[in-house]
Amino acid sequence: MENLLSFLKVNNWFEFWWVAFGLFGQLMFTGRFVIQWIASERAGRSTVPLAFWYFSIAGALILFTYAVYRQDPVFILGQSFGIVVYTRNLWLIRKEKQENDAT
Repeated sequence: MENLLSFLKVNNWFEFWWVAFGLFGQLMFTGRFVIQWIASERAGRSTVPLAFWYFSIAGALILFTYAVYRQDPVFILGQSFGIVVYTRNLWLIRKEKQENDAT
């Protein structure tokens, strides 16, 4: 186990779990591209499925939390903007769906 802690450049298990949390967020964030790729292949054209935006916001929120813990202003700023964009896209999608359901 010491090799794992050393590889991740952490000194204790508390730090290990924070790194694991950050890695999970990165996995969620990366997974959105896999989802988009699969959806596009199935459709035979470029498309952005709803799951892309949910994975985006989940990954960004986890990475933002990790960045705050690490006190990394560059990482915090980068994820903050993304959270706004992903939330806005989900809001616009929901608004469009409600408008279409109303007609």
